[in-house]
Amino acid sequence: MTNPIPLHNRHRTVLPDWLALYYDRPIELTHGEGRHVWDADGNRYLDFFGGILTTMTAHALPEVTKAVSEQAGRIIHSSTLYLNRPMIELAERVAALSGIPDARVFFTTSGTEANDTALLLATTYRRSNQILAMRNSYHGRSFSTVSITGNRSWSPTSLSPLQTYYVHGAVRSRGPFAHLNDADFTAACVADLEDVLGQARGGLAALIAEPIQGVGGFTSPPDGLYGAFREVLDRHGILWISDEVQTGWGRTGEHFWGWQAHAQNGPPDILTFAKGIGNGMSIGGVVARAEVMNCLDSNSISTFGGSPVTMAAGVANLAYLLEHDLPGNARRVGGLLLERLRAIAATVPAVREVRGRGLMAGLELTKPGTDRADPDAAAAVLEAARAGGLLLGKGGGHNTSVLRIAPPLSLTVAEAEEGADILAGALRGLN
Repeated sequence: MTNPIPLHNRHRTVLPDWLALYYDRPIELTHGEGRHVWDADGNRYLDFFGGILTTMTAHALPEVTKAVSEQAGRIIHSSTLYLNRPMIELAERVAALSGIPDARVFFTTSGTEANDTALLLATTYRRSNQILAMRNSYHGRSFSTVSITGNRSWSPTSLSPLQTYYVHGAVRSRGPFAHLNDADFTAACVADLEDVLGQARGGLAALIAEPIQGVGGFTSPPDGLYGAFREVLDRHGILWISDEVQTGWGRTGEHFWGWQAHAQNGPPDILTFAKGIGNGMSIGGVVARAEVMNCLDSNSISTFGGSPVTMAAGVANLAYLLEHDLPGNARRVGGLLLERLRAIAATVPAVREVRGRGLMAGLELTKPGTDRADPDAAAAVLEAARAGGLLLGKGGGHNTSVLRIAPPLSLTVAEAEEGADILAGALRGLN
């Protein structure tokens, strides 16, 4: 017998108050196909958020569901205490794609856990609990990753196991250097980094940075900034951790990894990933060169990281991504979508900026004629887009006033046009 109590009421009764839900009347998604999902009332939506950038290729992708089903029919779980063929196969592919020499891969179940592991490696390798992080950043919800989060909306405690120093540079169009050209902006941020290093006590472990900030509202620095930072870091022996949880796997179109836009000094020392690689299955991970990965001098395992079922999904999903050149599709279709969004924004005074790369776009909403964030406008557009059949995300360091757009990388031109039309109507409803 079906429980007669509305699902939303049941949610509020047994789940935490701080567990966010979208929409005044939250929806239950029951199934999906391609770039579309359906709710419990039978409404169909074009999905422009992909479960927070996680449905990377497509909903119900046959190749992935087949791999999951076949592996589940053999064995679902074994742990890392036993040889695991799907885990080794996926690790080989990820290591080769990472760009990191002599790479080792450790699988986790989430981006939070991946970043937590990266911090463990960096602090152990460098024998320091001091971390550099970017302002407006987000790296997860664990105790250690919250302590390096530079976005106050997602940092519930100041109690921290790490000493964190925040550096400027990840937000190009706000802050004290926003008026500078790209070269001068980069130089000013490098000088800021040097100044921060002068305030630290002893050696620092690492800089952790998202090439494009996700929760922060899809903000990014000029190309080459982290490469310029790397020159400073190398002089001090400080590691560079690139958080690719949202930017990896060709999402930006122009590069397979976000760090490649800053690659004049080579790959990062540590790379973290998650979300899209599993296409909805729980996969995260860390890539690091062997001497860094192997610096731990105690035993360790992962009960659920590297699960045979999730690894089989990852192998199938990555193969589909590469065989169908979905990074190229992100570049082509994403470029058209960004052009269309900028044209729409030119007619809507509330849109301060359209930014992004590939199929990773952000629209920042402010009070017209000002730089004051307008989260109410963002919420209104989110609701109106949903009513029109389009699902979007929100983010931003200024009270969630940025609309986030990140559909599956298989998005077609026709679907991009359809989504842009719905979003245009929702935005013009603000006028």
